[in-house]
Amino acid sequence: MYSEIYLVDDLEMTNLMHQVLLRQLNLEDKVKSFTNPEEALDDLRFNKSNMAPKLVLLDINMPEMNGFEFLEFMALEEFPLNIDVIMVTSSTAYADKILAEKYPQFVKGFVQKPLQIENLVEIMTGSYSL
Repeated sequence: MYSEIYLVDDLEMTNLMHQVLLRQLNLEDKVKSFTNPEEALDDLRFNKSNMAPKLVLLDINMPEMNGFEFLEFMALEEFPLNIDVIMVTSSTAYADKILAEKYPQFVKGFVQKPLQIENLVEIMTGSYSL
């Protein structure tokens, strides 16, 4: 189980909807919500020494930094491998899925927005895949 769940989406409403779903699974106490991906990265950097598993539900299309730039920073800075990333996006572009596959050390899945409770159950049980 994850010690922390990062919601990284530039739309607060999307993060709020995902928080409601996580509350239904009794996981609301683990949630950290960010509308600015740079702030989420800073928080992950600050907590790098904590080796407990973390989950990042990451949007792709954000104005400050897109999801792939976020992943690039994680790779370049050699973030620990205890961070699982699920790409949560409205994009249906196959090219986005191919780009996500360039970060297999982090990206564990690719799901359409908005998340459904079934998606979250699969993610939490480790049965969701790219």
